[in-house]
Amino acid sequence: MKTPAQLNTPASRTYQGLPDVEYPFHDKDILVTACGRVCMARKKINVSTVMAGQRPATKEVDDGIWLISFMHYDLGYIDLEQRTLQTIDNPFGSRLSPMA
Repeated sequence: MKTPAQLNTPASRTYQGLPDVEYPFHDKDILVTACGRVCMARKKINVSTVMAGQRPATKEVDDGIWLISFMHYDLGYIDLEQRTLQTIDNPFGSRLSPMA
């Protein structure tokens, strides 16, 4: 019996990372730090370490309330006064298939 290492071959293409994402309907994009925070108006807001190094976009929807989006998904609302991120329900939808 062969081991997985004996059967698998390296990919022919190298991983180039995500392409640069443009947000034409947002005000600006921001960098998520290695510790998972964004800095807005000299305030640090925790987002997620999963997003570290990514550049989500923000759009002011009300005074001090900012919508934060990544690619085509709205992640939540940043409240600058409270320094919090209120997440939106799962933007990716349910992954479970209905039982037949």
